[in-house]
Amino acid sequence: MTRVLLDTSAYAAFMRGHQGVKLAIQEADELFLNPVVLGELRAGFIRGRHRKKNEEELRTFLSSPRVKVIDMNEETSERYAVILNSLWDLGKPIPTNDLWIASSAMQYGLRVLTTDAHYTDVRQVIVDWFEVS
Repeated sequence: MTRVLLDTSAYAAFMRGHQGVKLAIQEADELFLNPVVLGELRAGFIRGRHRKKNEEELRTFLSSPRVKVIDMNEETSERYAVILNSLWDLGKPIPTNDLWIASSAMQYGLRVLTTDAHYTDVRQVIVDWFEVS
């Protein structure tokens, strides 16, 4: 069973029709988002020219029985601390929101689907990284 946590870049690539991301989403048994991803998406929608359309597309996406929003809690924060310290040791910090996304993936045993290469430095999670041009 393939269980995937989409980061914001993967959702955006999917909506733009990126073939690799589309295929990964189609093949996944379960898709997950966390509140950080939803917040980043909605912040982008507010700034964009197609807010109403983007919100409707997100509502449709979230209504799929394969899609779930996972909770973040104290356990997520413990995973965050482990990942952050590991990245500090490597000298490769990543953006804070992406740390929270990776922490959720670690907590729930999910693969991260992303177009952001810096996730590949997070040793605690499996990352499906897709290049965008």
